[in-house]
Amino acid sequence: MAGRSISRGIRGTPRDLTQAAMWYRKAADQGNARAQWNLGCMYHQGQGVYQDLSAAASWFRKAADQLDAFLSPFAQSMLGCMYRDGKGVPRDLAEAAAWFRKAADQGNALAQYSLGCISLLDEDASQDLTEAAAWFRKAADQGYVDAQLKMGWMYSEGAGVPQDRGQAAAWFRKAAYQDNADAQYILGCWYRDGEGVTQDIAQAVAWFRKAAANGYADAQACLSEVTLR
Repeated sequence: MAGRSISRGIRGTPRDLTQAAMWYRKAADQGNARAQWNLGCMYHQGQGVYQDLSAAASWFRKAADQLDAFLSPFAQSMLGCMYRDGKGVPRDLAEAAAWFRKAADQGNALAQYSLGCISLLDEDASQDLTEAAAWFRKAADQGYVDAQLKMGWMYSEGAGVPQDRGQAAAWFRKAAYQDNADAQYILGCWYRDGEGVTQDIAQAVAWFRKAAANGYADAQACLSEVTLR
């Protein structure tokens, strides 16, 4: 596709986002899902065109309605985000959930995580912790780090799942291995206090050190306290 080549500056073509947008539009107007998705991204980010979130939403919707097994879930998930945040479209959590569900049912981890987050909201007095946990688990099983962190929290608190500090620690560990500073800090605290794991000051120091290296201020303070013991 010419737009793709020009936007990336490959095959001997100079990188020209304005030209890329022009070619994407030609293909998008003919119903090409990839071009519709790429044009939506360009309007969303203001690359090669003036930023226009309403236009971005329009192109994402066209791509979302296509039967493209790879691209449609991404476009559906992006529309969910835009309705959730009220960007380019009126804020509408029900509409956001509908788009997220379309993508989530096709295995999109961002959409699964986002549905979990919507289930935790109580704006309509319909907070559903069990449903939230189910969606978070689907995303977490795909390695989505924020969902792994949420699963750790839910097992820690017994929210939507039976309370199980061992399971919580296991999920926090998965997130921590992906360099999530929150999870690293929590594991440091738990190893320091023997919560959910066998107390191990050396492990506590190791996890505090990782979180501190990621700029986590509380971990830096805890590291000082632990090493002074």
